[in-house]
Amino acid sequence: MTSASSQGWIGTGKVRAREMGEVIEITIDGLTTQAKYYKPLVYEFMRKEWSSRPAWGDYAVEIRMEHVGDPPRMDLDNLAKALLDAIKGYLFHDDSQVARLLVERQEGERERILIRVAPRPA
Repeated sequence: MTSASSQGWIGTGKVRAREMGEVIEITIDGLTTQAKYYKPLVYEFMRKEWSSRPAWGDYAVEIRMEHVGDPPRMDLDNLAKALLDAIKGYLFHDDSQVARLLVERQEGERERILIRVAPRPA
C-alpha cells in the first residue's frame, strides 16, 4: 500500500480519497476504539464527495490501521465490516465482489486508517 501524499486527493475533512488508474485509496485521519464510528463517517464522505460509479468484477481490498504507541483495542474484523459497508455501492456493488481482503494493524507515523481497493485480475 502506498503512503498518502497531497497529490490528487479529494476531501478536506477526516476522510480523503484519490483514484490512481483503477486503484482507489481512502485515508481516515485519527483512530477510535469504536469500529461502528467509521461506517457513517466514510459513508457520508462517499455520498457527498465521490463521483465515480460502482463496478462489477472481483476486488482486492487492503485495510491498514496505523497507530502510534500501543494499538487501540479494536477487533479488526469489525473495522473491516464497517468500512466495507460504507464503500459498498460506491466502489463496488456488493461485498461478495471482495475476492481478497487484507486487514492489518501496524505502528505508523500518525494514527490513521488506509484503505486500498483495486480490481482483482481474472
